[in-house]
Amino acid sequence: MDVFKSLTVKFLLFLMASLPIAVARIFARQLGRLLWSLGGRSYRVTCRNIELAYPELDSQDQSNLAKQSFLSTAELAGEMGWVWLRPWSKVQKTILQVSGSELITDALKDGRGVVVLAPHLGNWEVLGLHLGMLGQAVSLYEPVKLEMLSSLIVRARQRTGALLVPTTKRGLASLVKSVKAGQIAGILPDQVPTEGVSGENVEFMGNLCFTGTLSSNIIRRTGALAVFGFAQRISDGFQIRYLPASDKIYSEDISESLAALNTGVEKCISYCPEQYQWEYKRFRTHPRELSQVYKN
Repeated sequence: MDVFKSLTVKFLLFLMASLPIAVARIFARQLGRLLWSLGGRSYRVTCRNIELAYPELDSQDQSNLAKQSFLSTAELAGEMGWVWLRPWSKVQKTILQVSGSELITDALKDGRGVVVLAPHLGNWEVLGLHLGMLGQAVSLYEPVKLEMLSSLIVRARQRTGALLVPTTKRGLASLVKSVKAGQIAGILPDQVPTEGVSGENVEFMGNLCFTGTLSSNIIRRTGALAVFGFAQRISDGFQIRYLPASDKIYSEDISESLAALNTGVEKCISYCPEQYQWEYKRFRTHPRELSQVYKN
């Protein structure tokens, strides 16, 4: 069964990679519209998250934003074959605008490591590849369940010079060592930790949610510069933005640091809220009894 799934996914990836990126996006959006009409878990979670994050919108505007987010996530899936399988020289040409990269390159010139906080916004695969062009980059990687796809993904993500390390104690130690040595670490700051000791409940978009302490701990331990980054989807390609983090993210008070982290994620989302992955149950708390915002 895993072999069949892997072959099916590979076929779809190569199919999307064979199309112009604009066509791949259109194809994916059409599929997204079909899935949206069928409802399902992702539909319900997206609608619930938009209700929680944007209570000031009326029901029609909330529904419109939820649908656009759903279609944007479909576009992301449609882009994966293009981003992973096309030569980097081709993918690089789709990066039409870059702003704020000097935040990273200037810090590296001074010998200071950089932690790039990349929310699930736009196409974070493109951002990861771009980071490899700015300096030696290290990112955490959790192998996918389908082993046949794992090597494909690792090769794709490392082809601009970035290094992937596993989400283990040894992998984390390697990442911290790299940042202390003046390199770049790419971290997804908005994943909900599975262990209660790995995070705290902090406000995000006006709601308490369980927020991982990994990013703040690494920033504090290494003295690294914290920068937010995302690759926004625009016509015919992407616009990469790097934004400075608030000084409060360096606070020894972990709650204050996490609040600044979530505020930074919110600022990134404000550029293109429909491109955030609202299909993810971001507003979970620990223990969950504190805020049962999802029915299942």
